[in-house]
Amino acid sequence: MIAVLRTVNRVLLALTGLALLGLGLAALAAAFDLYGRVGVTPPDGYAWRSPDEVLLTAADRTQWRAEDWWWPVVFAVLGLLVLLALWWLVAQLRSRRLGTVRVDTGDGAGARVRGAALEDAMAAEAEDQHGVGRARVTLTGRRGSPRARVGLLLEPEARPARVVRELRARALEHARTSAGLAALPAQVRLRASRHRAERLD
Repeated sequence: MIAVLRTVNRVLLALTGLALLGLGLAALAAAFDLYGRVGVTPPDGYAWRSPDEVLLTAADRTQWRAEDWWWPVVFAVLGLLVLLALWWLVAQLRSRRLGTVRVDTGDGAGARVRGAALEDAMAAEAEDQHGVGRARVTLTGRRGSPRARVGLLLEPEARPARVVRELRARALEHARTSAGLAALPAQVRLRASRHRAERLD
């Protein structure tokens, strides 16, 4: 879900940026009458030909109102856009970083620990592993059932399979037991550190 949301965010930002950039360039070209100055003739149907023209004329805005399908399509598209916006908002709220994690103390009352403190402890323990140069941990989800996103920067001598096994047995398991969690799902991303090739004489 987090990976999908990240991809959706990037695609939406890219499309929005391209649309705004294109609209801005078209408006500037019409405002400064660049087409007339450079002797370029815009294609037929293009609205912004000169500084005096508008994007949508009165005829363009009202030409479909008499059609039976026009208003149902308008309301359907607007409703779909509202649903997509609500889904995106809910997904953003669900995937945000946890401020606190609920800890089961065994007495029924429970306690809370700062999410950043637990993240730092897990990252420090992960960095103690052989072959791990740097670790970054982010907790998401709910306070009583958090999820961990772990990013590891591996040294050249590291063995990825061994690193993941040790991470599961040490940092993740210690965090799970210390917080009294039934499970601590984790998504681990490995990245190799860049290093210069060794020269053999």
